[in-house]
Amino acid sequence: MAKKQKKAPRDYDHKTLHEERSYGFFWYDWIWTVVRPLIVFTASLAIVCGLVLTGWNFVTDRFIGPVSADDETPVAFTVSSGSSLSSVARKLEEAGLIHNHTVFKYVTDFMGKGQLIQSGEYTLSKSMDMMQIMDQLTTGDGKPNTRMITVIPGWTVEDIAAQLFADGVIQSEEEFLNLCKTGEEYADYYFIADVLATSDVSQRKYVLEGYLSPNTYEIYTSATAGDIIEKLLGQTEAAYPATYDERAQELGMTMDDVLTLASMIEREAKTADFTKVSAVFHNRLAQDMTLGSDVTIKYYLNSEKMALTDSDLSVESAYNTYRNKGLPVGPICNPSTDAIVAALYPDEQYRQQGYLYFCSKDPNSGELYFSKTLEEHEAAVAQYRPLWIEYDESRGIE
Repeated sequence: MAKKQKKAPRDYDHKTLHEERSYGFFWYDWIWTVVRPLIVFTASLAIVCGLVLTGWNFVTDRFIGPVSADDETPVAFTVSSGSSLSSVARKLEEAGLIHNHTVFKYVTDFMGKGQLIQSGEYTLSKSMDMMQIMDQLTTGDGKPNTRMITVIPGWTVEDIAAQLFADGVIQSEEEFLNLCKTGEEYADYYFIADVLATSDVSQRKYVLEGYLSPNTYEIYTSATAGDIIEKLLGQTEAAYPATYDERAQELGMTMDDVLTLASMIEREAKTADFTKVSAVFHNRLAQDMTLGSDVTIKYYLNSEKMALTDSDLSVESAYNTYRNKGLPVGPICNPSTDAIVAALYPDEQYRQQGYLYFCSKDPNSGELYFSKTLEEHEAAVAQYRPLWIEYDESRGIE
């Protein structure tokens, strides 16, 4: 068998070798020209992505992520009504729930949630990241931390305490009443300090009677009896402007005098008759007469009786305006603004015409009968007293 002959190696001359090498270098150069930018771009992109990822991880760990991913301990957090985003952010940082309050504020604003944070009591934890906390605060996932209370005009301190206790707002009527009785905790209010400085303050049932302004209030669910009293006293201060003081001085009255008279007006009449009743009281004071007001005795006796007896009218008390001239020792309820204004601005026509008496004409409607003379008044009392007795009997009052 014949052997296959080996192919002889190609013999390159110098020219051919140069041409083939040039051809190879051309393709290599062309490929490198095309591929190199892609390699540079890809490498640059990888570097940028790496830097971005590294930066994101840094930002997440430093600002956005959980403060402590393993700490799931519940943290009670309260957002008060009216709180700004800045104050909420600071409180979150102080509670150790976020890394940085400034970042929280800017991110929340950037996401359009700055105005969506809702007041309430929230349960958060350090294992929550910033976005989770933001979502919880803006979806109102917390329990309401405020509630509304209403103090009705004409309510006494005892009425207020009873209603707050019945509504579960306070835990103890006694605590509330004790604070109102002494008033010593609230001597920082100038008007309470003035009351405490009076010589007969010890004869008052409650130092704060008359100073717990009727209104509707928003209070924290965690508010104590003392907190609520502070709220009411603050409203009294705001609701008694300087113009009232100026008018009181014209009448020779103090703020306490005005509130005392207003409290009597509040309990004696419906709003439509406030200024007329005020005129009667002002006329009697001007003539140095006793005020002869049943409601002051009812306050002292804790009675709702319409037809008072001679025994009731002769009771020994600084609140008895049948026995003692001038105003009673202090307010007998917490009067409305209308009653306060009536005390300051009595009906001028009734003052000038000299009305000195009034009595109930219809206990059910609250209509009053006004008289100028004692004889006319006694005749009216004789006429209407049977209605008072009937009214008391219908309510089971003896």
